[in-house]
Formats: sequence, structure tokens, C-alpha cells
Amino acid sequence: MSLPSRLRLALLALVMTAAPACSQRTPAPGEAAITEALIRRHVDVIAADSMLGRDTPSRGLELTAAYVASHFQRLGLRPGGDAGTFLQRYPLAGPPPAKGPRGTPGAPVGYDPGSAPNVVGILPGTDPALRDEYLVVSAHMDHVGVNGAVPKDSIWNGADDDASGTAGVLALAEAFAKAPPRRSIIFLTVSGEEQGLWGSAWFTEHPPVPITTIVANLNLDMIGRNWKDSIVVIGQEHSDLGTTLAKVNAAHPGLRVTAMKDPWPQESFFTRSDHFNFARRGVPALFFFNGVHEDYHQPSDSPDKIDAEKEARIVRLIYHVAVAVANTTSRPKWNPESYRKIVKP
Repeated sequence: MSLPSRLRLALLALVMTAAPACSQRTPAPGEAAITEALIRRHVDVIAADSMLGRDTPSRGLELTAAYVASHFQRLGLRPGGDAGTFLQRYPLAGPPPAKGPRGTPGAPVGYDPGSAPNVVGILPGTDPALRDEYLVVSAHMDHVGVNGAVPKDSIWNGADDDASGTAGVLALAEAFAKAPPRRSIIFLTVSGEEQGLWGSAWFTEHPPVPITTIVANLNLDMIGRNWKDSIVVIGQEHSDLGTTLAKVNAAHPGLRVTAMKDPWPQESFFTRSDHFNFARRGVPALFFFNGVHEDYHQPSDSPDKIDAEKEARIVRLIYHVAVAVANTTSRPKWNPESYRKIVKP
């Protein structure tokens, strides 16, 4: 065999060997934006000591809301809050807190004596027939603030609860801004979750679009700790979103994430985060949750303990679930028995 012939055969073999690897999976547009570094950067800011635990209400919560809003603006999202802004404010019961110090004009360094913020950004869909339907991707940006009774560390940073979920929403907004789907997406960070799901209750009672046009809610609350390659997804049994999740999970083994069913039904976690306010108003929902741990609601829930590499893979899985929901012509459907039990008359 001549050398040129051998060379041609070698090159042919190389091409045939490489072809299957190249055809295994082409990353969805925008997925590459969801990186470990991006997750780490957002968590480090949101759960920094300077945010003072993001209590509702507080100066740190307002600074967090401003941070989220600035990213929604940078990505070109449409404001979904009050009076053409990204902030949706809701009233607080009880006496107003003392105001914090004010800084330069327009800088949100103080906070209101009578309300708290949600942040709402809307990405319009591309399909004229579906763009008036919405998927909501949510997380709560508040935590429990400062506890002066703890001498060593009085700031409860809430890195996992729920800076991790807020970072996930920001990363998903980054990804979808690069490649909008057929349906519109509302990116939502709420406050008052720790006090009783206040912000999401207000949003679902005063949505920027008719509640009947919201087809699903994907809620991210504590997704940066515990198992390296698993995430619990609560609510799978209540609608065919569970089937969608299973198909997406099976289609992306390279993410090395197993979407588990709820192993703690006795804890009633489905009723304990912001997705529940959507479900009660008839919106099918999934709750992505890594479970509690020894740092849950402790000052030791700090940014350095977040597994940003793991979280990036989980957020990529959520991205693919969101792509499926936002691009499929049919709306998610309730399990009739779950609808009867959960949805408020």
C-alpha cells in the first residue's frame, strides 16, 4: 500500500471515529452562558455581608433588588413592575421600620417605611401565536437578616437560602436573552418568602399579565448544596410537568444530574415556597430544591459553601426544562386530582 493510500485511509478512519462524538449533542443556544463562574459571581454579591441578610424590609433587600433589576435592564428585558420599572412593590402590615441612611440621588441605599420589592423582567416570546402566554421562573431574594444575639457572626447570609436560587434566575435570564423561546418568560425574584410567601402572594394577586396566561412556574429555592449530582424536584406528580422533566433529564445525561422525586412528603415542602402561590391560583409548578442542611437558617449559610459547579449543571437542566415548556405548543396540564386538592376555588 502506497503512503498516500495509507494516509487517506487514516484520515477516513479519524473522521468516522470523530463523527459520533460530534453528533451526540449540540448545546442549546444560550446554555453556554450558564457557567460556574457566573453562578459564583452572583451568589458572592447577593449573599455578601454588605447585604446584611436581606431581611424584609431592609436596606440590604433593596440593594439586592437593585442588583437584580440592573441585570434585567442590561439584558434588555421588558420591565414588569410598577410604572414602567422592574420593581413591583407590595404593602407591609405593621409599623414602618426606621429608614436607613440615604446616599446619592436615586441610589436605593435606604428602604421604604411601608413596602417591599419584587423584581420582574419579561422576555417576549418569538411566536405570534404563543407570545401572549408566559412561563414564570422564580426565586426569593430575601433571607432573615441580622441576629445581634449571635456574637461571632450576626449576619445570616442566606447563600443557599436563597441567593443560590436568585443566582439561578439571573443565569437563566442571561441564557434566554441570547435565544428567546416561542412563549414569553417572566423572570421573577420575590421578597418576604421567609415571612410567609408575601411577595409571591402579591405577585400572583397582581400579576403584570392575566394569571390565566401563565402556563407554568419553575421555582428555584436552595439549589447550591448537598448531593453533587442530584436535585429534588417537588410537585412532579401534580401535572405533566413531571413527564416533561423526566424526558429532559433522560435526554441530557451529560449534565450528570438526577432529578429526584420528593423524599420528604411528611415535610409538606410543596406548600412552603413561592411556587405554592402559583399552584393555588391554577398554575402548574415545579420546585427545584436540594433539601435542608446543618447551615439552614444559620449564620453559617455562607457563600464559600455553595457548590457553584454543581449548581451550574442544575441550572442548565432547568434551562432545558424551560425550553421544553416555552417551546411546546400545548400548555402543561394538571393531574385532575391534584387540581381539586390544591387550586383555590
